[in-house]
Amino acid sequence: MSTTTSNGLPLTSSSLLKNVTRYEDLKTTGNSKTSSEMGKQDFLTLFTAQLKSQNPLDPVKNEAFVAQLAQFSQLEALTNMQTSLENFVNTMSSERMLGSANLIGKKVSMADVPTALGESGGIDATIDLPTGASGIQLTIQDSKGRTVQDLIAGPQNPGTASLSWDGLDAMGNRAPAGNYRLVAQAVVNGKTTTVPVNTMTTVRAISTNASDGAVSLQVDGNQSVLLKNVQRIGM
Repeated sequence: MSTTTSNGLPLTSSSLLKNVTRYEDLKTTGNSKTSSEMGKQDFLTLFTAQLKSQNPLDPVKNEAFVAQLAQFSQLEALTNMQTSLENFVNTMSSERMLGSANLIGKKVSMADVPTALGESGGIDATIDLPTGASGIQLTIQDSKGRTVQDLIAGPQNPGTASLSWDGLDAMGNRAPAGNYRLVAQAVVNGKTTTVPVNTMTTVRAISTNASDGAVSLQVDGNQSVLLKNVQRIGM
């Protein structure tokens, strides 16, 4: 059964679209709605206009009208749900940042980041070796990438290897206080490969990514790392 307008013409999606366009023009002229988006009241107005325009001798079935209302209600519910989820994500992002602020000034264990050498003492490091290693070479580099000291360690069992630099350079002199990076190469299954070195570095600032809410830590050497990559937190 086809649907027609009051002048006897078929009621198609194109004719309905024209009604929508004329109504949008009416909205703009009357300044009844500042937004270009169609709301519930706009839909009901169009819905009423559709009822008035149908052919009394061949009306649209009631089921079609009910289906339109149900679809609109479902769309409105999904839109409200999306808005609620966005607000929830923004709130959680703020709470994560406030919670992470407690890390400022504390030391965290990170892989391949600069770590500070003080006026005394040294730098401790760990290397994860799931299958062990025949040997390890640990290279200490200053903030300009220059080699300060090379350390050699013998065979390592599978697991976590603990290494330490006493803060002395290759000549046995005390290295200046500052940021240093530890780089390691391990012989694993007969092949020499670069492996990550975990050291303790100080958190200087906290930031969040506006797009996904991810929390980043600014550590020694002005390097930014993701909070999810932190392996250990110290004092």
